[in-house]
Amino acid sequence: MTILKLVDNSDMSHSSLCVVLSGGIAVLKTLDALRLLMKDGIGVEVVMTRAAEQFVTPLTVGALTQNPPHRDMFDVDQESTMRHIELSRRHDAVLVAPATANRLAKMAHGIADDLAGAVLMASNKPLLVAPAMNHHMWSHPATQRNLARIEEDGATIIQPEIGEMACQEFGVGRLVEPAILAQQVKKFLASISCTPSFLETLAHKHVLVTSGPTIEPIDPVRYLTNHSSGKQGYAIAQAAQEAGAKVTLISGPTSLETPKGVRRINVMTAQEMHDAVFKQLPVDVAIMVAAVADFRVVTTEKKKIKKATLVGDKKKNILSLASNPDILFDVAHCAKRPQIVVGFAAETHNLIEEAKRKRADKKCDIIVANAITKEESVFGADENTVYFVSDDNVVAYEKAAKKQIARDLIVAIAKRIHKAP
Repeated sequence: MTILKLVDNSDMSHSSLCVVLSGGIAVLKTLDALRLLMKDGIGVEVVMTRAAEQFVTPLTVGALTQNPPHRDMFDVDQESTMRHIELSRRHDAVLVAPATANRLAKMAHGIADDLAGAVLMASNKPLLVAPAMNHHMWSHPATQRNLARIEEDGATIIQPEIGEMACQEFGVGRLVEPAILAQQVKKFLASISCTPSFLETLAHKHVLVTSGPTIEPIDPVRYLTNHSSGKQGYAIAQAAQEAGAKVTLISGPTSLETPKGVRRINVMTAQEMHDAVFKQLPVDVAIMVAAVADFRVVTTEKKKIKKATLVGDKKKNILSLASNPDILFDVAHCAKRPQIVVGFAAETHNLIEEAKRKRADKKCDIIVANAITKEESVFGADENTVYFVSDDNVVAYEKAAKKQIARDLIVAIAKRIHKAP
């Protein structure tokens, strides 16, 4: 097997962006990123806010992008007065960069009091947001609430960097460097630019996703579980639904909202999840993201076990454990095996070797592997660094939002189905 660095070979020459420039010194970085994108053949059309014009002139933006920027909702010099509709529909995606605290607040609350706001409200295209602001503004609870709302509404966020700011303070809030911003935009465009054949491949397919932890009760107040938040599984369910698939999400306990258009089945234990999965078969694709507890207590006590009985006379009462069913193995080996079976592997060491072993042992098509270390834990985070391990190669993906990884996985599955005889 070979380990490959993810290289985007997609033809970008027909991709285009509607870019919203809001007011901040980081607008200069955005312009550098747009220059790099245009060199790769990506079309750019800019909407400028009044605040952005305080940092760069419309003439400069027009000269750089070879298109005069759009500035006003109503302009007598323009033939059409419905530009917010046109701008929001004729491009592949919308990019907001830099996204100031004020712009994030307007986006979160649906305020459309300028052309930029109206474009964002009217758009039915994927949205990419790159915030930039003072570190205290970034960490303010209001900004974080607004950011969470925007993510819930489906936007992908390019997290700001830590460093020195224009105000001479130091912290998190810097817009990523132009080359990184351009790279993230290209990756985003690649993830949403499945060819019609791929979209047709997943349309009306039944995709089953498991997500979240399982809970194994010890007594009425204690249980065995793990740190899984369910975020990656829910993002995958949403990405599959957006690709046109019929999606069933079988979820352990989480606080997440069900993705729009997805059917959700709630379970608690590993056995309940196993039973729920097999009730749904046959399906076309099974993506086993859930962090299923490997063991359960042999006997669940009906009353709370008192501490004195757990530790009495300096003798510890050891719980008797039994193995839980291996859902991934059973699905991959059953008579109703889906066409594509995907598993996940979270490892503390020997990541690639363990992922290869798991893929072979379980006989699944793809293992998505991520490392669990002291420096970086995937549990509860909004980002992840993963490897897609298949029968012929290992593809490394750079750290990205879980929503982006979800889209990458759905594209990989669609390509696999498309190539199947």
